[in-house]
Amino acid sequence: MDTTNRWISVTREDGERVGYLEPLSEDYSSVQPRTVLGHKLGDPCEYIEGEDLLIEHGISELAEKWTLDNGTNAQVENLTIVELSPHGIILADYYSSKAVAAGERLSVTVQWPDLNHRLTVA
Repeated sequence: MDTTNRWISVTREDGERVGYLEPLSEDYSSVQPRTVLGHKLGDPCEYIEGEDLLIEHGISELAEKWTLDNGTNAQVENLTIVELSPHGIILADYYSSKAVAAGERLSVTVQWPDLNHRLTVA
C-alpha cells in the first residue's frame, strides 16, 4: 500500500494545498507535517498544531533554487520547480527557465513525494 494514500491534504482558505499530515497513530492524535514536496516539516505533533504549521509555512519553497542529489558526483545545482504533481516533481535550470529566448532546456523529474531527499534548497 502506498503510504501517501493515508496522508491528509492541508489547504489554505483560498483552497491552495500547502502540505500534508502523515498520521503516526491510528486515531490521528500524532501526525508528521510534510511540505508539498513530501519533506518533513518539524517534529511529530498534534493534528491542529501540524495543520497550523503547514499553513504558516505555505508554498514559498516552490520558488526556491534547488540542488538535486546534493553531495554526489551527479549533483545538479540551480534548479527550479516548474511542475509538481503526484506524477513527479519536474525541475529545470533556474536561469534558463526564466529566459524568454527559445533554446534547449534541462528538464529533470524527481519522484513525488521526495522521501529520499534528493532535493535540497541551494
